[in-house]
Amino acid sequence: MSVSRPLRLLVITYYWPPSGGAGVQRCLKFVKHLGHFQVEATVITVDPAQATYPVLDESLLAEVPPTVRVIRTGTTEPFESYKKLTGRAVPYGGFANEGKPGLLQQALRFVRGNLFIPDPRRGWNRHALAAVEQLLAAGEQFDAVLTSSPPHSTQLIGLELKKRHGLRWLADLRDPWTDIYYYKDLHHTPLAAWLDARYERQVLTQADAVLVTSPETKRLFLAKLPVLPTTKFHVLPNGYDESDFRQSSAAPTDCLRITHTGTITELYRIEQLLKTVATCAAAHPEVPLRLRFVGQVSAELRGQIERAGLLPITEFIPFVPHDKSVEYLLESSVLLMAIPDVPRNFGILPGKVFEYLAANKPILCVGPTGSDADNLLQECGAGQALPYQDAALMLDTLETLVAQWRINSNLDLPAVSHTRYSRRALAGELSKIMNN
Repeated sequence: MSVSRPLRLLVITYYWPPSGGAGVQRCLKFVKHLGHFQVEATVITVDPAQATYPVLDESLLAEVPPTVRVIRTGTTEPFESYKKLTGRAVPYGGFANEGKPGLLQQALRFVRGNLFIPDPRRGWNRHALAAVEQLLAAGEQFDAVLTSSPPHSTQLIGLELKKRHGLRWLADLRDPWTDIYYYKDLHHTPLAAWLDARYERQVLTQADAVLVTSPETKRLFLAKLPVLPTTKFHVLPNGYDESDFRQSSAAPTDCLRITHTGTITELYRIEQLLKTVATCAAAHPEVPLRLRFVGQVSAELRGQIERAGLLPITEFIPFVPHDKSVEYLLESSVLLMAIPDVPRNFGILPGKVFEYLAANKPILCVGPTGSDADNLLQECGAGQALPYQDAALMLDTLETLVAQWRINSNLDLPAVSHTRYSRRALAGELSKIMNN
């Protein structure tokens, strides 16, 4: 499509500021930078007064360009009943904030997996569709619609708009759908699993383009539907926003600090790394090793830290606004990330890895070798994957970092090889896909 006027993109996303966490970043940063590529975005999202966000981050509201129109709608969701029944907050992705589920939670997961397909936020769809219909009835035209998920129920909005109006539709799937690692925990009956898979197939088939965040996820979807052309699928990874990293690095001089940001549970299998950190700390008392976890840490993982004898050198910081999270990255010596030990984890490429790269610190990554995360780290010279039980490689890596720290406490990497993953560059790639 070649036009002299700016392209008009309708973005439909549940997660939008003041929602916090990883899910909001992708659409926010696309919209923030698309104006540089002659794309005007209109956003349809949920009214935060009615939304059920796991976390809030009011600071992100300042990143929405003043020229972007944001339309907020009502919603109809069951989470208030969930909170009353359990006395708990809205579940995180993968139930990371729930711990070991009791009988009531197991029953509620069964209800969620079989009565709310694809997910409980589907009640927002009719509100969002009504907002789109109002725009179209008023004569507004859009060159494309982008629906971003999870929640994957948002993709059904795009499916309906394609059916009703034939709009060009980009389905942006930040995570796998029926192959997400916690899918089995939803206890689907065969009928519910069939219906969910049917929705997934319809979305992948009917969308004009499918955006995914990793090469492995593209391979996963193509394996399900090999009749679809590979050119339909576009790998647009998450990235980092250069404006978030204007402040200088402030690596500590009094300790070797290893920092993890975001949610982490026992599924990430860092127990062996924790034991190895304890071994290294005991062998080098003259080098003060410190651990810092910023964000949600499961009770079981806290227990692993305690059993490794690391509580005295570990700091736990609850969820913080995004800009503060970046500060913690820059105030570190080394950054820790992990890939959950679950089926089909080779394509898991956490959004945080790009911000880790932008912080320009060495990265300890616990996860499978040969995965998309491993390949990315090696491409950028920031580290390599450390298999879950490879104590020897973990110890060798830590010993190397300790030796380097003795010479110079600033372990920042000398090279910058991650600029193609800037959010602005990725927004440019999205504009090219729209123009095709």
